[in-house]
Amino acid sequence: MMIFTRFISLVCSMSSLREISPFLLSLLLATLFHLSHGDVGTSAHYRPPYLPTACYGNSPSQFPSSNMFAAAGEGIWDNGAACGRQYLVRCISAAVPRTCRPDQIIQVRIVDRAQTSRSRPSSNGATVVLSSTAFGSIADPSARLINVEFQQ
Repeated sequence: MMIFTRFISLVCSMSSLREISPFLLSLLLATLFHLSHGDVGTSAHYRPPYLPTACYGNSPSQFPSSNMFAAAGEGIWDNGAACGRQYLVRCISAAVPRTCRPDQIIQVRIVDRAQTSRSRPSSNGATVVLSSTAFGSIADPSARLINVEFQQ
């Protein structure tokens, strides 16, 4: 709350548009850079059967109704602490041009460990392995591996 109060005081003390414009531009740029802070990794996809999972066993209730879920690669598995985490994921590039679906960001829930999932990933060693529905929402489903930006 104190930061907000200081912000309001600072803006109110600026007497002209000439003084406020650089400040607002700086604030806008800081916000944009903050929104783009995510980790970069790779994503593969996997298909059914999805059960059992390393996180929740044979319970079908673990899967979101949207089918937007994923298996954690070793880099984010964190000894099982990844179970239930939500990630925002977007495709940023792939070996084949125009593989990524532009301006698509998805939210997925981690329900499994990629290394031990019943269904094998389309490519080994991926940071995150998306369900076929999730992968198809951000990239051409025929791709085996894409580069992604992801954020918890």
